[in-house]
Amino acid sequence: MTKFTPKSLEIVTTQAKEQYEGLVKAGQEQSIKQFEQTASVAKEQFEKTTAQLLKGYEDLQATSKANVEALVESSTIAAKGAEDLSREVVAFSQSVLDKTITTGKALLTAKSLQEVVELQNSFLKSSFDAFVAEATRIQELSVKVTNDALAPLSTRVSATVETLKKPLAA
Repeated sequence: MTKFTPKSLEIVTTQAKEQYEGLVKAGQEQSIKQFEQTASVAKEQFEKTTAQLLKGYEDLQATSKANVEALVESSTIAAKGAEDLSREVVAFSQSVLDKTITTGKALLTAKSLQEVVELQNSFLKSSFDAFVAEATRIQELSVKVTNDALAPLSTRVSATVETLKKPLAA
């Protein structure tokens, strides 16, 4: 059996105290080191996320600008097309009016009822044929103007969908 003396008890207590203080100090140092690592990782992640958000905002802003430009381009094409269509309708109307006046004059100078009927039939047939031809031409021009005006918007819709899909896929 070992006998404890006040001196040996003091030595053991001092050693235990030193060991305990060493363990506490090591624990504190480990905690500080772990906290610093966690803070560093959190800071890096925050900076990375912020950069991604800013990039996404810039992409969205660029996409919005391109969409507005496409809308302006589409509107310009539609306005020019409407102007062309109006010009065609006015020209056709003028042609019909001219033909009607010419036929009216011919009817007034007709020498017989048979000639009046022939002039009237000829006028109606040619007017109907001209109307059908002009309606077909106006329809084709309308379809072309519509397709041309929608082309920039269609392109932007596709590009916008691709832009918006990127963050979801990443």
